[in-house]
Amino acid sequence: MSNVKILPPEIISKIAAGEVIERPASVVKELIENSLDAHASSIELHIKQAGRTLIQIKDNGSGIDPDDMNVIFNRHATSKIKKADDLYSINSLGFRGEALYSTAAISDIYLRSKIKNSEAGWEIHIRGSRKISLKPISMPVGTEIEIRELFFNTPARRKFLKSDSTEIKKILNTFIPYTLLYPNCRFLLTHGSKTLLNLLPRKNPVTRISDCLNLDKNHIITGQRNYPKNNLSAELILGDINIQRARRNLQFIFVNNRPVQNKNLIFHINQIYKLILPSDVFGFFILFLNVNPDTIDINIHPTKREVKLKDEQIIISLIRSLCEQTLMTKSKPKQVEEIKHISLMEKSESFPTQDYSKYQQVKENKPRPYILLNQEQFKFSPNKTFFETNKELSLKTKLSVSKYIGTFLKKYILFETIESLLIIDQHAAQERVSYEIFKKQIDSSSVESQHLLCPIILSLSPQEMITWENIRITLENIGFSNTLIDNENIAIHSHPQLITHPEIAVRNLLSEIDITLYDNNIVARWACRNSIKAGYTINHEQADYLKNELLKTKDPFTCPHGRPTVIEIKETTLDKEFIRK
Repeated sequence: MSNVKILPPEIISKIAAGEVIERPASVVKELIENSLDAHASSIELHIKQAGRTLIQIKDNGSGIDPDDMNVIFNRHATSKIKKADDLYSINSLGFRGEALYSTAAISDIYLRSKIKNSEAGWEIHIRGSRKISLKPISMPVGTEIEIRELFFNTPARRKFLKSDSTEIKKILNTFIPYTLLYPNCRFLLTHGSKTLLNLLPRKNPVTRISDCLNLDKNHIITGQRNYPKNNLSAELILGDINIQRARRNLQFIFVNNRPVQNKNLIFHINQIYKLILPSDVFGFFILFLNVNPDTIDINIHPTKREVKLKDEQIIISLIRSLCEQTLMTKSKPKQVEEIKHISLMEKSESFPTQDYSKYQQVKENKPRPYILLNQEQFKFSPNKTFFETNKELSLKTKLSVSKYIGTFLKKYILFETIESLLIIDQHAAQERVSYEIFKKQIDSSSVESQHLLCPIILSLSPQEMITWENIRITLENIGFSNTLIDNENIAIHSHPQLITHPEIAVRNLLSEIDITLYDNNIVARWACRNSIKAGYTINHEQADYLKNELLKTKDPFTCPHGRPTVIEIKETTLDKEFIRK
């Protein structure tokens, strides 16, 4: 008896849906591509409960012919491919005919459409791949699709969806690239009763970028070049040194007018950015790459997220050169914004009585040096007898009795014992000390805050704004007093005293999906990241004080991010290197 059976259609449809539709954002991607392929100049997307209960898209495109209404929900029904060779010269966003078929298998769909010069439009209702009705309706030219009860018949898939804020951010991450790619098109995105994006048509792509991502146009530069020999052209839209982020969330690649992922291209462009940015932050860029359709394979992934390029290393070399030239010749210097100093006589009664000189905030590319809490001296000369009678000493004990002998490169503090050299990374050590103090303050709900005479204004992307709405109370609890200015900007009125770069700290926290899910240990580590800096030569007393404070911490030999704070070079190692017996 044969064990091999052909799967029934209802199972095949759900398998196909699993390949194409992972979450509400997957549906949004497919529907937007269909609207753009229909040459729509206005697209509206309305979401309820992060797409769980409703995903509605309206466009003014060319519409769907009534004769095609029954066909478009069949598998591989498409008007964009007619023969096998067409797979190698695809110029549309969608082409497989899987989107509506897969979506209809796991949802309740109403599709309404009207073509030009038609007396009426038509509405079809599909639920779980089963046609419920087909009838004429009155509507303007274009298409409207309502996706209701997504995953209603696949509860396991629905159960694995994340929180509403996470799913909305996924939808934004899907939606935004198309708004950048088609600046001449109007886009509207709402969630419930709230408008997340309302973008008017723009002739200038940089203006659309500024509108959508809330970036200053003055900090955006462009470069483009044609490569006839390689049959390709490239345009780069780059942020200069004034646009920095803790994550790669402002980096986009488009190949032949299709948003794609390509790790190699992203890696190499970021390598060029390291020429002007610190290693732990990332820049903003958009790459528009146009190549011969015969040299690209966009059919290697079910959702077309990845593409395969022929001669990829040659393309990478050309893009690196263009990126470096554009950054080096057109970048603007770091903008320094100094807040006016207010003397003690002018201070407001609303601020605590203390030295107001510390409230002078200067935004610079270079970090501000930290100030140690006091100048205690701790002098000790290594005792040879002590080491001879205690041969198996721990690193902590050796550090506690070591003697300061100097600094190196404004980074490292040198201490000697009778048998080894101890080197402290002054930045990592100070970060460990400050981190544990900060975490202790968070745990006891007694964070010491520094009030700002002038608030720091942060322009947020739509994704960051959603995160801020969820974590604003958490920010308050850890010392970042903040208020909403408008739909795109927030103000920071105070920050923890231990944080020297509050803007970077808040950006780090906003780059996370949802910090309310994590404990105080993780929150403190994210807040401290890139914020507590060293980088200047400290004196003997400061070095000894830092060493002693480090020894008081629970984990003195690593910074909060896992890097070592102290290393030991033994005498035997040095003797070996100098070939001494």
